[in-house]
Amino acid sequence: MSDTPNTPDLSAADNGVVSLIDGKLCVRYDGYWIRYYEVPMNEDSARKELIDTLTKRVFHHTEPGINTPGMKLAEARAAYERATDPVRKRVNAAMLAGALLNRGSDIFGVIINLRQRGIEVTTNNELFLECESCFIEAMDLGKQVKHYSGEEGLDELWGEPLKAFSMPVAEFYESRYIKIAQTMRAVDRIAENLISVFSDIGGFAGVEALTWSYAEAAKKEIETMKTDAAIFEVWPEFVAAGDALWVFEPADVVPNLPEPIVERALDLLKEGKKLIEWIAFARVPMPKTTQNYIGKCGEFSALLEENCAA
Repeated sequence: MSDTPNTPDLSAADNGVVSLIDGKLCVRYDGYWIRYYEVPMNEDSARKELIDTLTKRVFHHTEPGINTPGMKLAEARAAYERATDPVRKRVNAAMLAGALLNRGSDIFGVIINLRQRGIEVTTNNELFLECESCFIEAMDLGKQVKHYSGEEGLDELWGEPLKAFSMPVAEFYESRYIKIAQTMRAVDRIAENLISVFSDIGGFAGVEALTWSYAEAAKKEIETMKTDAAIFEVWPEFVAAGDALWVFEPADVVPNLPEPIVERALDLLKEGKKLIEWIAFARVPMPKTTQNYIGKCGEFSALLEENCAA
């Protein structure tokens, strides 16, 4: 959570400071206090759990039909190489990326099983090198994969399994906090722009409180691991706040605004709610979609000015 919703202190001087905030142990990054988690002691087990979780997360937030089993890698590659139509080839690239990600995760699971049986697998072992190669190629092809909304890609999600594979777990946790801070800031930007549109419109007075309530709930959802018992408090708050924003209706009388403009305003409100939801689920910023939305907010504000001047 930020010190204030819309004006976080972006100084990096106190990055990494851990403190108890409102009864919750937090670490500070880029002006945000973020729920803190201890780094697991067992590096191998923690790394395997991270890679498994991050692999599932990629498929949960990307377009359907690309969760290709690792055992189908050869077929997926052959289909990609055969494809000539650019639109279809992009989909084949996404399916190949999925196969590579699953293959890398499968191989890493084998490596950990061997290590647990006392069989050392060094970084120059063929298995280890193939695992790394799969993650690298999946990250590269992942640039062609779209978010399930179709709005944009989520390149960063494809790189996270490689990061978990290649860097110490403590460093990965730090990178996670930095990414969460960036994601929280994206949520605040959307909320700020949404509120700026509605702040001066009669009949929409309740939007500001509902928006900040949802933004704060979203930031709690972003920072909380699904394995944390706190999720049973955080998730219902997030859903309830989102539902309240989604069903908002203006007062009966909206001065000086024709009905089509009021309907457009409500559409913009719902679009902002959905964007915050997508970002909170993925836990990474969506810069292209966010910028497009901010542009729409600006265009609508200009429309309101024209209408009021008429």
